[in-house]
Amino acid sequence: MQHHHTNGATQIPLAETDSVERLYDYLEAHCTPEDEYMHRLYRATNTQLVRPRMASGHMQGILLRMIAQMVRPQTVLEIGTYSGYSALCLASGMEKGTKIYTFEVNDEQEDFTKPWFDNSPYPADIEMIIGDVLKLLPDMDIRFDLVFIDANKRDYRAYYDLVFPRLNPGGVILVDNTLWDNHVVDPAYDNDVQTKAIKDFNDYVVQDSRVEKIILPLRDGLTMIRKK
Repeated sequence: MQHHHTNGATQIPLAETDSVERLYDYLEAHCTPEDEYMHRLYRATNTQLVRPRMASGHMQGILLRMIAQMVRPQTVLEIGTYSGYSALCLASGMEKGTKIYTFEVNDEQEDFTKPWFDNSPYPADIEMIIGDVLKLLPDMDIRFDLVFIDANKRDYRAYYDLVFPRLNPGGVILVDNTLWDNHVVDPAYDNDVQTKAIKDFNDYVVQDSRVEKIILPLRDGLTMIRKK
């Protein structure tokens, strides 16, 4: 897709924006449909929570489930529970007796999210922990096969350094929002704190020879990292 450049900033013409919308509709129509429970959660997220865009969407949810099916993790770490959508997608791709530890720093989120876990098919498989993962995880003796990072963008590098020694060889780290609305390539956002943090994180990962990595341009950018 070619962008039209004006004074260094990227401007996407209206017709092009429309074609992106049509493309996303097409992609949605050609992946596994969202099941009824997840659709209800998605609707509730959009009507009851202040920032619904923070939740994973249908296509990303299907991808998370398929990655869980391929990696076949025994233990999963999620940093940033929010509505619980992504944790439930991961759980739906995991085998019985496996475990997801999902950390949410905002204690007000628990009242919304916990019932969605409790009423799902996976109440015993998901442990929701309220608090700062940077403070709590060092005291937990757990190793992981799959990690999903979707929390404070300014802490992405700290999360990565925290989880890496706890990730088993061959394990996968998924990191959300790594294109940040395409701001990573827009000079207008060069001094934006969040954008700088994500660019720093992306630059940090790309030079890390211990991993293989790729940024998938799905939604807001999803980085897939595999520990060698």
